[in-house]
Amino acid sequence: MISTLDLFRIGIGPSSSHTVGPMRIVNSFVQEFVASGELTEIARVEIQLQGSLALTGLGHGTLDACLMGLCGYEPETIDIAEARSAIASIRSDHRLLLAGEHWIGFDPRRDLDLACEVIPELHPNGMLITIFDADGDELRQGEYYSTGGGFFASAAVLAAQTDTDQIAAGRKVAYPFTSAAELLEICESTEQSVAQIVAANELAFREQDEVEAGLDRVATEMMNCIAAGLSETGILPGGLAVRRRARSMFEKLQTQERANEAEALMDWLNLYAMAVNEENAGGSRVVTAPTNGAAGVIPSLIRHYCCNEGVLEKRKAREFLLTAGGVGLLYKQRASISGAEMGCQGEVGVACSMAAAGLAAVWGGEPKQIAAAAEIGMEHNLGLTCDPVGGLVQIPCIERNALAAVKAVNAARLALHGECDPKVSLDQVIETMRQTGLDMSNKYKETSLGGLAVNVVAC
Repeated sequence: MISTLDLFRIGIGPSSSHTVGPMRIVNSFVQEFVASGELTEIARVEIQLQGSLALTGLGHGTLDACLMGLCGYEPETIDIAEARSAIASIRSDHRLLLAGEHWIGFDPRRDLDLACEVIPELHPNGMLITIFDADGDELRQGEYYSTGGGFFASAAVLAAQTDTDQIAAGRKVAYPFTSAAELLEICESTEQSVAQIVAANELAFREQDEVEAGLDRVATEMMNCIAAGLSETGILPGGLAVRRRARSMFEKLQTQERANEAEALMDWLNLYAMAVNEENAGGSRVVTAPTNGAAGVIPSLIRHYCCNEGVLEKRKAREFLLTAGGVGLLYKQRASISGAEMGCQGEVGVACSMAAAGLAAVWGGEPKQIAAAAEIGMEHNLGLTCDPVGGLVQIPCIERNALAAVKAVNAARLALHGECDPKVSLDQVIETMRQTGLDMSNKYKETSLGGLAVNVVAC
């Protein structure tokens, strides 16, 4: 079992697997030298990006993320303006302050290799980091994989098929579960909600006040991200000339009359989701939910259903996040939340499923109804491809989050009005997503080699 608060990671855009993960990988590798006192022996660092990290690394900010990691920045605490200034200096001066302590020569054009021809064996997001001394001799080499949502594993760990990360793994929790069926059985036998079960398990990682503070911080960061997105204007970086729309939409919604309540609901959900994903596309601070590419779905619903006149209701938000997190853990355990493995069904599809479950819980749904909401949310995202135009997390990613937010609300409503024992279980739909992802052509899995990524350019 892993912690829900490791699933909801505070970081920066535009991608959890291509930005947050590589930054954490590089920083962690360099910190090994800091801890051993060998940092000053390093004269040169070479990073090879493989698979999807290479194919869409430019548009996903992977190269800059590697530089940030080398400088010692961490996604959760990074000063974005300071980091961007440091990157500009590295590119102009060809010098880098490793771990913020030791100067080395570094030429991004030489030392960052986009090895598009290398297809990693263990996971599509591969990285090879090689450290050299002043004589040019290799000191150490590390092979890592960014497995989605900011999680990562070494080649040795992944080869052994151990689902782990640099966070503690294998914790004994109060109510261990590896399937939705087990989770529902626990809820029934203990007469507790999904949120209560997940909250009890969190105590294996943190004290209760730390859990609550962590959940509140996640929800607050989500609301801050929406607010930031509603205030920004201009063109998103990357060359596609995609204009931010959230602020102008917000201004219209404040003055424009709408025909009915249903239209108003869709407008506000669209707005909140797009505000987050425009921030993500701009490389700003977001929360993986469960990934950066799908970061707008859950905040949109929390903003609309867990806030009272713009003020966050912490109790509701905690219940939402714990329930959604419990569902997200199932996808992480039983399949994947990596777009490079599963296509966008593993990102926006999972976010829709998690959001539907969280909303069903806030609306008073029973555990079986919550599982049904999660199932519906995924069932109608099966087969969703990841083919970002220009390798950027913009088209179709920003609008896709808006559509998934609306779909999540409908999934929750259908579940609350549906059968007590649905024909398709959550476990079955998770397994179907996994099988679909394995069968999907690699050109539709975050490589920008097919679909919209090809046809929009051709037009």
